[in-house]
Amino acid sequence: MIKNTIQWRRDFKIDELVDEDLGDDLEKVVFMHGYDREGHPVCYNVYGEFQNKELYQKTFSDEEKRLKFLRWRIQFLERSIRKLDFSPSGISTVFQVNDLKNSPGPGKRELRLATKQALLLLQDNYPEFVAKQVFINVPWWYVAFYTMISPFMTQRTKSKFVFAGPSKSAETLFKYVSPEQVPTQYGGLSVDFCDCNPEFTIADPATEITVKPATKQTVEIILYEKCILVWELRVVGWEVSYSAEFVPDSKDAYTIIITKPAKMTPTSEPVVSNSFKVVELGKILLTIDNPTSKKKRLLYRFKIDSLSD
Repeated sequence: MIKNTIQWRRDFKIDELVDEDLGDDLEKVVFMHGYDREGHPVCYNVYGEFQNKELYQKTFSDEEKRLKFLRWRIQFLERSIRKLDFSPSGISTVFQVNDLKNSPGPGKRELRLATKQALLLLQDNYPEFVAKQVFINVPWWYVAFYTMISPFMTQRTKSKFVFAGPSKSAETLFKYVSPEQVPTQYGGLSVDFCDCNPEFTIADPATEITVKPATKQTVEIILYEKCILVWELRVVGWEVSYSAEFVPDSKDAYTIIITKPAKMTPTSEPVVSNSFKVVELGKILLTIDNPTSKKKRLLYRFKIDSLSD
């Protein structure tokens, strides 16, 4: 395998490929974002982007285009590998997330050929570079497709595979990647492709709570000083009501409504952010009312910035 790989790397001109400019058309198809709970960098593969007919044709319509896609994918992998740590205690593998939402079906011959070709190349020349392969938003037809390509995989490779349907995708991801590291489009709190959430980063830990069906869940944040409290939260899939209020310790003071109860739908903003200036001691109550028959996953985090007297 080593001899074959060395020859393949020469024939494929890997050293030249790493610095080659292949364009950025596919930057939303494959991208790195955050780390899993064990410190592996996470690579997202978003197959639904190929529903764009123009992008699909530009990428797969003939052998030359499929080869360019393959070269781009190998280039991306090579650049990622160069960021790994191959010391005895280092992280030397990548955590792969494969998003199959709106992915073109197995009837797409061109995509099927490119996938098979890539799979063989990766297995022959990049063994043991994957820590885990998690497939999310898996549609019904994928089981048949996986059965078709599985003979080309080793048993060790197949043992690293995890599959989750749309309703279990976020929950499955959180088993391996903490919510603050997961992009918002996959149920997490991490805003990718922009700097529109400056208060929090992937370094700020989030708390996870399960909200039982037909119940209310209240997060209580007790404040012992004058401060500005900043928080953000989300419920994966929403379909709940959210409200926020400040309850002062003084018996003579009134409760302040920060956010009136608002119904949150799956099309609402994925993450709710807010802040409140606290000028007297008390507590913030963040309430989630889950009227559905399904348990919900609540994620939240907050920061306290002291006020000078």
